[in-house]
Amino acid sequence: MKERVIFCWSGGKDSALALHRMLQDERYQVASLLVTCNEEFRRVSMHGVRIELAQMQADAIGLPLEIVFVPAGGSNDTYQRKMAEVLLAHKARGVTGVGFGDIFLEDLKQWREANLAEIGMRGVFPLWKNEPRALMTEFIDLGFKSVVCCVSDAYLDERALGRTINWEFLNALPDEVDLCGENGEFHSFAYEGPIFKQPLNLIIGESVYRPVEQMHPGAAAATACPLTGTRVPRGFWFCDLLPS
Repeated sequence: MKERVIFCWSGGKDSALALHRMLQDERYQVASLLVTCNEEFRRVSMHGVRIELAQMQADAIGLPLEIVFVPAGGSNDTYQRKMAEVLLAHKARGVTGVGFGDIFLEDLKQWREANLAEIGMRGVFPLWKNEPRALMTEFIDLGFKSVVCCVSDAYLDERALGRTINWEFLNALPDEVDLCGENGEFHSFAYEGPIFKQPLNLIIGESVYRPVEQMHPGAAAATACPLTGTRVPRGFWFCDLLPS
């Protein structure tokens, strides 16, 4: 019997590739997608993408989307309480696992696993310890397409926003930037690939800069998990993506 799991969906390239692997894996049945959103801005945490676009992704994938709203400036306790409530409801319906697109951040993985263990569930990490260049090769070769929607100013600037993630973009990244952006250097929005029944049509909107001290669209999520990376950002650049 397949294990029933839900997938913590960010909408980015790592999420898309991890979900693809889980959908192809005979051990799992993915019941739904779960996304956390900033309650004030009503956008996907850290990515700054409109909820409507996350719903478009879910519709094109063919899985239900559940949204967990996190208040701006919310504490870890608030985040964990809200997530536990949602996950326990899924557990009551036979879900035992939660999928993530994490790659190599040990502290984050341990934090997720500890929280899940408290409610009797487990984490599934399809990309764990895979080499970043191999992951990006697989992502591109499978026909996935993704656009950069957020960058940390500790690593990149607004010129990266709206770029399609391909080898031209990846090979031009500074040496200190992970090819998968695993340290929070950049985030993306996947809009085409084998998990989608049809491509999503997007318009690249305006770019917005949010200093860290302001409540940018991902501020609540940033306080809801261990901080990563070796550089401290002063702020984040966001690209407002719009449905065509």
